[in-house]
Amino acid sequence: MIDIKQIRDNPESFKDAAKAKGFDVDIDQLLKMDADLREHKRILQDIVTEKNRIGKSIPKLAPEKQQSVLVELTKLKQKEGDLAVRTKLLERDLNQLMLQVAQPPDDDVPFGEDDTQSVEIRREGKIREFDFEPKDHVQLGLALGIIDIERGVKLAGTRNYVLKGDGALLHWALLRFAIDLMVGKGYVPMSVPVLMKDEAMTGTGFFPGSEDQTYQMEKDQLNLAGTAEVPLTAYHSGEILKAEQLPLKYFALSSCFRREAGAAGKDTYGLYRIHQFDKVEQVVICKNSVAESNRFHDEILANSEAVMQALELPYRVVNVCTGDLGRGQAKKFDIEAWMPSRGNYCETHSASKLYDFQARRLNLRYKDPATKKNVFCHTLNNTVIASPRILIPILELYQNADGSVTIPKVLRPYMAGKEKLVSA
Repeated sequence: MIDIKQIRDNPESFKDAAKAKGFDVDIDQLLKMDADLREHKRILQDIVTEKNRIGKSIPKLAPEKQQSVLVELTKLKQKEGDLAVRTKLLERDLNQLMLQVAQPPDDDVPFGEDDTQSVEIRREGKIREFDFEPKDHVQLGLALGIIDIERGVKLAGTRNYVLKGDGALLHWALLRFAIDLMVGKGYVPMSVPVLMKDEAMTGTGFFPGSEDQTYQMEKDQLNLAGTAEVPLTAYHSGEILKAEQLPLKYFALSSCFRREAGAAGKDTYGLYRIHQFDKVEQVVICKNSVAESNRFHDEILANSEAVMQALELPYRVVNVCTGDLGRGQAKKFDIEAWMPSRGNYCETHSASKLYDFQARRLNLRYKDPATKKNVFCHTLNNTVIASPRILIPILELYQNADGSVTIPKVLRPYMAGKEKLVSA
């Protein structure tokens, strides 16, 4: 949600933001509705003032005049009731339109239509050159008996899979390593529900807009979250925090669910684009300060880079272009790992900075000790690790000529010291 005052003061920036991000919202219509609503409220206040004046005057009037004044008062009450209904409907419609408004991107966000126009910031690690014909992660997984896509599809349809044996252990090792890393960095671990109310989905900016990507439980009026960002960020919704509580640094391991609507025929091979996966997600709730948001944006990015560096995977960091930003994101860094079978760097992490966009929707505030006023927080989030997608570069880059896969050193303690995955 955007502060309506900002839209009134600079409507062109929000028109530009909608165009740059590819969202359709009529800012002129919104401002007209806003002006109408303010006029309705002004008239209602005038009616209340006039009612009070008349009410106080009645006892002082002669009996023959009281009747006519009472008739006038009745008419005012009728007018007030009719206008109050119209005002409530207008306020509802305006609030719905406000949910469509996109936050303007930061000035240093590159303009572009899709991820091909995002700008690389840097590359880390060296891409492996093979002296044998490498296999892709599905070929490796099938040969090692650790991935079963055929039975996953049998159980749950397309874009599903089963990890078994060492495949499941490697998957869990990655998640446990990420958990330990975040605990070591002082983030608070959370075990959270993934069935979310519409209010939480709307509050974090996923509704409206991502309904088609969400598994919705209409009977229960709940939604399967596509990321633990939703419960972690909405955890303090409707609360007024103390300034000294901030920043709040949380992380959670959760299963994540995405319908991948509109992705038919895209990335259907292997583990890249799937309906269900597990992810460790980090969220920061901080003070309403651009400087603090920028600092924590760098911090959560560094946390995720620490994971990639510990796994010794080559990756790059990109400044995501406007056309690939969400409605509420002011800026986003993606980490992309090198995946040999795809011949490219591909997204594994997304670090988002949202300023007070989510906090306004969630009514998440803190009391500023200097002004004694309640101020909306800023929020940020980023992936720590998401599996099984991260298994793609691990299996493919750590494979050996004999078909075995070397386990990254940092994961071996989580796999009873095992050094390699080998076929049974």
